[in-house]
Amino acid sequence: MKKLILSTLMLITLSSCGITKTVAESSTDSFTTDSTYGFTEKNPVKVGGVGNGPLNERNYLNSLTGPNGEKVSYERHGSCCEFKSKNSPFGMGLLDMYAVTYEGKKDTVTIYLNMYDKAKTMAPVGFKMK
Repeated sequence: MKKLILSTLMLITLSSCGITKTVAESSTDSFTTDSTYGFTEKNPVKVGGVGNGPLNERNYLNSLTGPNGEKVSYERHGSCCEFKSKNSPFGMGLLDMYAVTYEGKKDTVTIYLNMYDKAKTMAPVGFKMK
């Protein structure tokens, strides 16, 4: 019985150690007036997290809303734009491109995401964060 309790406590402790914040620091009032942020390969959104990069990208995109809280939809459109990164196991990375829109928006924009490097994330111009 004592071993069962000890094993259960150890399992709970070990499994709770794996819980981390999966999107680079963000908050609901984080937005930018920089019209290039996220929209150009020279100024991508840095969601960071080697090993969690794709998850961080999805979490970031899922945190976006339209300017009035509209639900955002997105689709990955591949990778581009090789760059150097000390956070990549290969010393370089590629940006991921996502076509992003929301209900009522007439066009789709491309948002560039860097899954290797980390910085405070913000909503690009025309978007908000949940």
